Formats: sequence, structure tokens, C-alpha cells
Amino acid sequence: MALRNRVNREELKLRIQADKRPYTTLSFYCYHPITDTLSFRNDLYSMFSQIEVIGRIYVAFEGINAQIAMPTVYLAAFKKALYSIKFLDGIRLNTAIDSAFQSFYKLDIKVRNKIVADGIEDPTFSLQNRGTYLDARAWNKMMQIPETIVIDMRNHYESEVGRFEGAICPDTDTFREELARIVDVYKQEKDKQILMYCTGGIRCEKASAWMKHNGYKKVFHLEGGIINYVNQVKKQGLDNKFKGVNFVFDQRICERSTDDVIANCCQCGVPADSHINCANTACHILFIQCAACAILFEKCCSQDCKSVIQLSSSQQKELRKGKPLEKKFSKGRFPSNV
Repeated sequence: MALRNRVNREELKLRIQADKRPYTTLSFYCYHPITDTLSFRNDLYSMFSQIEVIGRIYVAFEGINAQIAMPTVYLAAFKKALYSIKFLDGIRLNTAIDSAFQSFYKLDIKVRNKIVADGIEDPTFSLQNRGTYLDARAWNKMMQIPETIVIDMRNHYESEVGRFEGAICPDTDTFREELARIVDVYKQEKDKQILMYCTGGIRCEKASAWMKHNGYKKVFHLEGGIINYVNQVKKQGLDNKFKGVNFVFDQRICERSTDDVIANCCQCGVPADSHINCANTACHILFIQCAACAILFEKCCSQDCKSVIQLSSSQQKELRKGKPLEKKFSKGRFPSNV
């Protein structure tokens, strides 16, 4: 069988949209040495293709990171297949908070240098000496301890729409950038309790190990990240300290945790927390847009981009041959006068 998808994206999208079966969306990761990454990748593709798994999986020497979905009828078969891999036997699966909207269209498994790009080049760094896991109940309790530092290990556009109460949210675009910053900024706080969190746990687990490697002593991280936390507080009837929506990296873009809207439309400033990519494909910037501005700007980030999408496809193509579209802001950051 072919070890990669050979059908174009649009056809795959139509197939999924026509499929009325219920789907389960979930994620998992594991830091574990994988010697032959290509062979592992190919075996995984063959195994998952047979049970209609779709989604995105990264394989590297340091482990595996997966965000996937499948027809719910195949969930048991998927678990059996996954757990047949020795180091993944019994691995925690983070089930999506909201999977009503289809999250993926195809299975894409890639071999990467790392499952999370971190910029770490220190050969003495080890993921074995990581921080202590906290479940939802313990997390809520430790957040109340005075002088505890809670750090959001996600990018700025993720934390702007949802975050834990009182969390420090560094204004960074990448995990690599944030790792370097937190080690430097909090170097005078090495004896304080530091709590770290991210979407599903993979980033804060590596970050906790890096903090300990750099001399921080009391480092904790949220087991399973926000996804696992929200599921736990719902099941156990705990106080939900995470407010807003949880940004996710698939077609859904976000999962709502609470009714709180803590962000604002980048164009008019009204409360809003729906991210969208600019409809002008030459721009495609990610930003927050309210329903009214979506109509006014036709899902574009500016009047300039709105003008571009009015052109025919051939005119847009010709326009792209000229001077590149000027960027006046980076992902999610807008000037006040769009």
C-alpha cells in the first residue's frame, strides 16, 4: 500500500464533510527514544490507514506527537493498535473538549528533527529530569499558594483568547523564543514554586525539564495540559480556573472552555475570541475577528486585502508576481488603525 496520501485536499475535504459518522478527536505525545524514525513512521502509517485514522503526527528521535481523529466505531481498534507499541502501551489520550466539527481531512505522518522545536543545543540536557505532574485538583490547590508563579508556555495568540487566572503569558511567537525568555526572566525566582501549562502537555513537560536543568528547584506542570484539565474539572465538578477558549492546531481552531470572552476583535475592539485566517491567501494572517467585521471586511484583515479578493483568480496571481504584500503586523498582532 502507498505510505502517503495521493488524493488532493479538496476531494478529501468533500469526502469527510459527506461522512455522517461520529468522529473522535484526540491527541497524545510521548518523549521516548526512537532509533529508526523512518521505519517507525512507515509502520505507523500502514497500521493507522487500515482503521481510517486522519490527522497530523510528528516522529523524531526524541519521541512522537500526534493530533488525530477517527470514526468513533474504530476507537477500540485504534487503542489496540497503539498500545501494541511497547513504549506507548497505556499512554494517556487527551480527548478533545469539543469534536462536533471535523478537525482533519487526511493522515499526515512526518519525520522531524524534534517533535517540539526548542532551540536547545546543550548536549547535557535530559528530559528525564522533568518537573512534577499535577492533576486538576492539585493544580487548583497549588495556584492558591502565595508567590506561586504560573507560566503559560503557549504563544501569544493562544493565550490571548484563553488562560488561567493570574497566569504570566510571555509575548512570544514561538516555543523556542519563550523557553529562552523564561529561564532568563525568572532567574531570581529559582526557589519559588513554578507551575507551567500548555495545550496538551508536550511543551510544558519539556519546559519543566529545561527549567530544572537551569537550576530551578520547585517546578510543576499540568498533566495533559488544558485539554485534560478541562475534562477533569467537568467530570469531578471542580472550579474551572481556565477562562475563555483553548486554541488548538486543527480545523476547529479553538475549543470553548467557559463562556468568558477575554479577548477583543482586532478591527473594532468589541469582545470577541474567534480566530480566523485572512481570506486573502497571499496574506493569510491569523487574527481575531467579530461577526460584524467578518461581514464588513469579508473575512479579511484589512480593506487592502478585501480589495484583493474582489479580483479574479488570474488577477490575484498576477498581483502576487509583483511586490510582496506588505506586512504591518505579525501573527495576531494588529495596529490600532486597520
